Amino acid sequence: MTPARFSAARRRAVAVSGDASLVTGPLSGYHHESYVVPLLDGTKVKFREPRRSVLWFDRRYFESEDALLRSLSGRVERVPAVLASEGGLSVQTFIEGRTLAASHAPGRRVPAVILCQIVALFGQLARITPGTLGAERRRGARNHSEDGDSGGFLEWLTVFAEQQVYEGNRAEFGSLYRALGVPDDAFDRLRKHVAGLRKRPFCLLHADLHRKNLIVDPQQRLWTIDWELALFGDPLYDLATHLHLMRYPVRQERRMVQAWCAAVEEVREGSSYGYASDLQRLLAFKRVQSLFTDVIRVALSLGDAPGPGRPVLRAAARRLQEVLAAAAEPLGLENVPSRARIVAELARWHREREAP
Repeated sequence: MTPARFSAARRRAVAVSGDASLVTGPLSGYHHESYVVPLLDGTKVKFREPRRSVLWFDRRYFESEDALLRSLSGRVERVPAVLASEGGLSVQTFIEGRTLAASHAPGRRVPAVILCQIVALFGQLARITPGTLGAERRRGARNHSEDGDSGGFLEWLTVFAEQQVYEGNRAEFGSLYRALGVPDDAFDRLRKHVAGLRKRPFCLLHADLHRKNLIVDPQQRLWTIDWELALFGDPLYDLATHLHLMRYPVRQERRMVQAWCAAVEEVREGSSYGYASDLQRLLAFKRVQSLFTDVIRVALSLGDAPGPGRPVLRAAARRLQEVLAAAAEPLGLENVPSRARIVAELARWHREREAP
């Protein structure tokens, strides 16, 4: 890569450090390209900018993540501080530590000291209600549903998944969806499966609380990063998203649900109303949502080179079989394709895509 093609974030990071060898990055991250620079006083800052041509699989609610982070100061513990923001380029404090994913991979038990801090975070979010933040919302997000209308909120998310993720990419991936057995009326089936949500008072949701967005510092304090998908809505949706992404062991998941209910009810009565049945509906929505996004992600991971190798195809087929099996019940799928069939369909789709 020639210097002229370096991103603005990297150029700024190098200019501040005065030595390109001191710049760390790009860091792993889907939505942003980020670089870390040490300052003379020993602290570190992170320069970041949005990645170009990124496919967005979730609605964006706030105009600016930086403005949201500034609004959260003093209301949510341990979030990055924004030092500067201009023209899409952001400078934030860098959190020293390790992601929870690095020390405790999905499926593994989370230490109690960390679990308690996650529960506390949910309680802090429950205190932040619509209209109490200075961060500006995007035009299409201003009146997505009335406060407490959990069903309307989920329909707003469903419409985005249907129109932007599925229909918006159907020309390229529609044949692959059909080959994998995804029915054309998938979203009609999903709506029937999740109908009947109870009303719960809305609050701020992070909406992407997984192990890579949770940083544990050397003092075992938990920091929460990457707030670009935050929005106001049904608090139970935030819990469902968290459980779906975290993949807690079964017993710890039950403890998390119980602790979450106690935490949000202490802050706002009714926040966990109907959770026993509605949590299962929202988890079903997350499984179907993941099916539509993961088919695209997995297919694109095959790359542009002709004929991806069998190990690559088998790994991709394993992932797709998992998400198809998870979404089978809400979509009413009678059968999930075998891995051999998925491998064949992925290879076919890739050949047709790369054909001149």
